[in-house]
Parts: sequence; C-alpha cells; structure tokens
Amino acid sequence: MSTTVPGLSPAELQRAARDHLWLHFTRMSGYTDGEVPIIVRGDGCYLEDTNGKRYLDALAGLFAVNIGYGFGEEMAEAAAAQMRELPFYTNWSYAHPRAIELAAEVASLAPGDLNRVFFCSGGSEAVESAWKLARQYYAARGERRWKAVARRIAYHGTTMGALSINGIASLRTPFEPLVPDVIHVRNTNRYHRPAEETEAEFTAFLLEDLDSAIEQAGPETVAMVIMEPVQNAGGSFMPPEGYWAGVREICDRYGILLCADEVITGFGRVGGWFASERYDIRPDLITSAKGLSSAHAAIGAVIARDAVMEPFLHDASMYMHGITFGGHPVQAAIALKNIEIMRRERIVEHVNAEQDAFRSTLAQLLDLPIVGDLRGTGFFYALELVKDKETRETFSEEECETLLRGFLSPRLFEAGLICRADDRGDPVVQISPPLVAEQAQFDEITGILGDTLAAAWEQMQR
Repeated sequence: MSTTVPGLSPAELQRAARDHLWLHFTRMSGYTDGEVPIIVRGDGCYLEDTNGKRYLDALAGLFAVNIGYGFGEEMAEAAAAQMRELPFYTNWSYAHPRAIELAAEVASLAPGDLNRVFFCSGGSEAVESAWKLARQYYAARGERRWKAVARRIAYHGTTMGALSINGIASLRTPFEPLVPDVIHVRNTNRYHRPAEETEAEFTAFLLEDLDSAIEQAGPETVAMVIMEPVQNAGGSFMPPEGYWAGVREICDRYGILLCADEVITGFGRVGGWFASERYDIRPDLITSAKGLSSAHAAIGAVIARDAVMEPFLHDASMYMHGITFGGHPVQAAIALKNIEIMRRERIVEHVNAEQDAFRSTLAQLLDLPIVGDLRGTGFFYALELVKDKETRETFSEEECETLLRGFLSPRLFEAGLICRADDRGDPVVQISPPLVAEQAQFDEITGILGDTLAAAWEQMQR
C-alpha cells in the first residue's frame, strides 16, 4: 500500500526529486531510470518509504541516530517550547539559557578536564573549528604552529580544512590545492600486517611512524594531532594496546595539542559517553556532532580543556571564529532532550550490556568465504570482504565496482537493510545501528547480510 505525505503525492515527489534535489555523495545518473528512495517515516530502528517498504536502518542514518526514530514527539515538544520562548539568538558576544545548559551538560559528560564547549552546526565544522583553534592557541602564546597530523584513509569532513585533514586521497584530489599542511601517518588496521607481528610490535611500529613524521615536519610547526578513537573509514580500525598512551606521550613531548575526533564515537556509539574515556586518550580537544542530538538537530561542538582556553581569557585576545547557527537555541534544546532521553533510557548502559551479543551474532558471518575480518566494538562494526581468506587477498578496484555498487548495494536495498558497502581502503560492509537495537535486530541484520554476502560470493566466482 502506498504511503503519502502532506503536500505532494508519491509520484509528484519522485518528479520533484529528479528535477530539483541534488543528493550528497550520490551518482545522480543512477536515478535516471530508477526511483529515488524517499523515506517518509521512522520508528525505533526502522524506516519506511513512499511505497510502504520498510527498512532496518543498520547505519543509524550515518552513525548518528543514536536513540533511534521513536522519540520524535518528545523532541518536537522540546523544539516547540523553545521556539515559543526564544526561536533564535546568536552566541556572538551573547548567551542564552539553552546553550549555557547544554555546555554545562556536555562538560559534565566529557572526560577529564574538558570543560569549555564551542558550538557549531555539524562534524565538518567541528573539525574545522578545532584546527583553527589549535592554530590560534599557539599564536596567542607567541608560537607559529599551523600543521596538522591525521591518519591515512581517515575521514574527518568535507569543508576545505576538514577535507585537507582527510586521509582519503580520492576525496581530496578533486578539490586541490587544499589547506596546507597536513601530514598523514599510518592507521591502526592490523588485518594486513604480518601474521607473526605481536600487538606490542604493531603499537611500537605505529608510534615510531607518528614520531618520525612529526620530526620530519618539524615539531615546532605542528599544532594538532587529530585521530578518531576507533577509525571509521576503512572499517572500524581498533587501537592496539598502548597506542593511545603512546600518542599522548608523543604529543606531550613536542607540545602538540591532541584532538580526538568523536563525531561518530561520542554519545554512546562504542559503549561510553565518549570513547576518549574508554581508551584513556586524555585529549586536549574533542570534536563532536551526530550523537549529540541523535541527528534530530544540526549541531556539533568542540570541547576543550581549560588550559586551551586560557590564552583567550586575557586583555584583547579572542578566538577569531564564529558560526551564525552555532549554539542555536532550538538545536541546543533538542540536544538537551536527547541527552535526557539517553540517561532515562539507559542507552549507554544498553550498548555495554548488548555489545558482546551483537558481536557474537555478527561473528557467524565469518564462516562465509567472502568475509575475512570482523572489526569494531560497541554498536560500531565492519566486515572486511576478501577474495581469498587464506592469503587475505582483496578485490581489485574493478571488482569492487561490481561487488559493492553493482551487486551488494542494490541487493541490500531490495532486502530492506540499510548499511554501507564501502571501499575507502579495502572493501568493507559497515554496520552501526541505532543504540536501541536488540537481539531481534542483530539477528535480522546478520540474516540478511548472510544471504546477500553468500550470493555475492557466488556472483564473483562466475
């Protein structure tokens, strides 16, 4: 049965979508002859389109809808109440209650002495703001440092500064020249490392690479090291034991600010309010977005230690950066309601209680010949797809085009499962459902993936 929405009919929506809407990171040619998927409602972990087709959202709307789709009325009430009270005012030299309350709430959840919160409108802006802050922090102290260090294949956003920090060459190349200067070091992908290498040896290898890269760049020119606690692009790369302690020590030795990019891992995704606490990262800065509002509002934040703000508290000094909608009162009210719901529903505790069951359910897929590795933690996993499990041989670029975009993506869509088949790095399937998912959803995800990946393996053998 067709589902309609107020205003345009499903047919009219299709026509308007093709004529006017430009989708993000999308090959628009794919909809020349096919329908644009138009999502009209959601509940819990599920979505529904204009044709009445239901989907299990195993990507949480790009790792973002942490509380799921079932709290819209509460969110709407919070937004409406704020609209009646104060629909908008800026944080440029002024404050309002919701931004103050949200800053205090975020500071109370953040690890260690991260107490100062600068609001923006999303993850790319948060990364952009963090790099600008790091540069200006040193300038305020009389030092000229401007370079950033990030990891290979890591994704940090799409604005020009954040894009420059990205470690994904294919995303950077179309927009070069970019913002200088970013140094990219090795990530924590262990799957293709030598089998005889110990975890301690892998950690030492990574830290030596970071140390030597900073030395080569000139430590006195480096303002910030930015890394995700668990790297998303490439497929949930986990930190080996001792890695974060080593990164922190290197940053301290050279006087470099350490920024944990928690746009994805913050607010429960890996079983803590912040992954920085779980891995004892002790960052100077945290970037946040997505789960801050569970994507119910466009809001992000940079969370800084008091020591980072200290140079800006004297005389005429200021952080020369601002965003019109940063700390928007309606966005802040929604984010406050999101945190209230997460506390009340014990969302973070649920992830901790269920993560082992989720992993063990997904681990059944390791029996398939096409699945080489399962990586991740919390509700944040990736399956790496291989051509040969014994040698760990990966698929070629041409084969990835056939496997991921030609077969897997349309088959998963047909089966009603939203996840990501991705080859920024080696080919992976990324799985990151809303944090309210339970065993029934774990089983459904695994069942659909199992059937689809088995069919994909047969397809690739022809």
